Amino acid sequence: MLEGLNDKQYEAATHVDGPLLIIAGAGSGKTRVLTQRIAYLIEEQEINPYNIMAITFTNKAAGEMRERVDSIVGFGAESIWVMTFHATCVRILRRYIDHIGYDNSFTIYDTDDMKSVMKGVFKKLQYDPKQIKESTILKEISNAKNELLGSNEFAAENAADFGKRKVVTAYQEYQETLRKNNALDFDDLIRLTVYLFKACPEILESYQKRFRYIMVDEYQDTNTAQFELIRLLAAKHENLCVVGDDDQSIYKFRGANIMNILNFEKVYHDAKVIKLEQNYRSTQCILDAANAVIANNTGRKQKALWTARTDNEPIHFHLYENGREEAAEIVDDICRRKRHGESDFSDCAILYRTNAQSREFEEAFVRENVPYHIVGGINFYARKEIKDLLAYLKTVDNAQDDLCVRRIINVPKRGIGATTITKLQDYADNMDLSFFEACNQAKNIPTLGKAADKVESFALMIRRYRTELSNKGILGLMSEIIENTGYVAEIKASGEEDAEDRIENIDEFLSKIQIYEEEHPEFNLSEFLEEVALVSDIDNMDSEVSRVLLMTIHSAKGLEFSRVYLSGMEDGVFPSYMTINSGKNEDMEEERRLAYVAITRAKDCLNISASRSRMVRGETQYNPVSRFVKEIPKEFLEGELPKTRIREDEIYNDNSRARSFFRENPYTSQPGEQRDNFIPRKVSVKTAEQNNAVSFAQMKKGVPQKSGALEYSVGDRVRHVKFGDGTVRSIEETPRDYQVSVAFDTVGNKIMYAAFAKLMKI
Repeated sequence: MLEGLNDKQYEAATHVDGPLLIIAGAGSGKTRVLTQRIAYLIEEQEINPYNIMAITFTNKAAGEMRERVDSIVGFGAESIWVMTFHATCVRILRRYIDHIGYDNSFTIYDTDDMKSVMKGVFKKLQYDPKQIKESTILKEISNAKNELLGSNEFAAENAADFGKRKVVTAYQEYQETLRKNNALDFDDLIRLTVYLFKACPEILESYQKRFRYIMVDEYQDTNTAQFELIRLLAAKHENLCVVGDDDQSIYKFRGANIMNILNFEKVYHDAKVIKLEQNYRSTQCILDAANAVIANNTGRKQKALWTARTDNEPIHFHLYENGREEAAEIVDDICRRKRHGESDFSDCAILYRTNAQSREFEEAFVRENVPYHIVGGINFYARKEIKDLLAYLKTVDNAQDDLCVRRIINVPKRGIGATTITKLQDYADNMDLSFFEACNQAKNIPTLGKAADKVESFALMIRRYRTELSNKGILGLMSEIIENTGYVAEIKASGEEDAEDRIENIDEFLSKIQIYEEEHPEFNLSEFLEEVALVSDIDNMDSEVSRVLLMTIHSAKGLEFSRVYLSGMEDGVFPSYMTINSGKNEDMEEERRLAYVAITRAKDCLNISASRSRMVRGETQYNPVSRFVKEIPKEFLEGELPKTRIREDEIYNDNSRARSFFRENPYTSQPGEQRDNFIPRKVSVKTAEQNNAVSFAQMKKGVPQKSGALEYSVGDRVRHVKFGDGTVRSIEETPRDYQVSVAFDTVGNKIMYAAFAKLMKI
């Protein structure tokens, strides 16, 4: 059963009683260890599967672990809880949330729902979004909930802080709205489960008795609420096994607390610690580079990854003139390797620090007709048409959800306008009713006038759908809703350019429902909506299609690729300006952990690139090569780093050293120019010819430069070096250049900037 495990993996898999911390380096086979440990507990130690729980962070990870457990354990595997934190809490709350004043058929609000609620809060409290942003308050609320502070506790803690007064009031109103709608947001799922356990000790004790052996994956990413949830569940037996890597703790901005893993032995004094350092993913050169970079962090547990692999291609470093050249050359390299049979598109991933960096790559891929996919784009379930249809299902399932009812009451249009909706809401507020209950009483609201019939018809339709659900199933009901409301017909009649795509999305949604019902013969609408609510972007990736993946490094966590292109490696981009200027060592260490994660995504080949100049928010910036690249020993790099005045032995561990680097930055306008903080040089956008002609001092002033009058106009025939001949459709003058739209004879419409298109009139 445990064949193939190395010594440390075997030791971890066969540890039975007492707390266990497994420090699992990148690519060290931690999932295999967890699943083998579950099998060992059941088959060798005769532990009842009913007494085992395994928790992870993503649906994808939970699904993979579930498949492995099922294949290894076989009979009884279905009794093991293998799921995410949120799914675990949903299951508990569905059964017991009525003990703390909620209805068990609660709705789960996603990000868009939360924003809609907060907009209503702003309107009611007459907050000006120009003075304080809705997103700012939502972030404050999320942080509070992750620290297990409800609205009342948050108010008490900030009673003396006048600056938090608006946040306190908004939090209270926001939570009251959720409570009225019988809805929870994602942070509530964990917070209220902890609250339930503390308010009802007998419920906690029942779960403690059941889950004698608890395993938690990615423990370095846990926040305060998750830590407390696990602590409570494991308190009786303390047979808690946590797996994680402090060097991959990169979610501080989401509330992750790296101290949870660093202080594990302080919380559990008898804890056994096992380090998994053998890597099964990457070459030794890639691992040596990662080890060298992360060694500059002080707040970590010491370890060094190694591999038994003998192949050892060096890391390739490229310094390009600008971001456009960087994107073009990377895409060209991917295409060349595809043509030569060295790698497929699906073997390649382009990683970057921020989403904004994807644009240049997207344009390059479109030009070369290369299939690609951006991970972290618009989530399928966040698209308007899907959210509309989900709102219908949510209303059928839980008509107390005012947000969903208001969303669909006039979608598609049925003559119920904003004025009518306001009158309904006022009536509901005055009578202490839900919005849907007010709709049911439309005839009793004299101010509605003729609109009362339309509202009553809508309410009747929802009640009818509710009665038909058991006979027709979710798919049958959804199909009837689409047909009866004319939702698709309205999209077709709109004549919008994306109408076909939206209809295809609806078809895909129906396919999703069908698959769900095939897998769940005894369908449950609430469970289906839960499954949809817990889906993440990465779960939607289609592994069957060969295409290049583009993603932020945060999105790449947990993934691996044969060939990785790590782009934008410049100080000011990665690490970011904010990190450099903060002066906080812990901020820089988190950025370095992010670099470590990026490097260790590569299995066979790692390409690192930087640009001498990069356009950021419409301005060109000149930044030095990232300090993280300079922390990689030269013997592992193929490609020359630019020479600077910085000492070869300088390591950038703290802000003082970082400042010394920028004082000696070769791109400053004067040698040795003093800069206490990192302020990137900015220049205006110019054509290549003008950049050669204009002095560096002129560029620093940011004087707008634009090419003269174009030699072609709308209707003229022009020629492009790549796309061939075409006709100019439009020319739009912008502050910095001319935007030209051309209908090419062979490749269709293209929109380009004149300076870079270099079109010739024919």
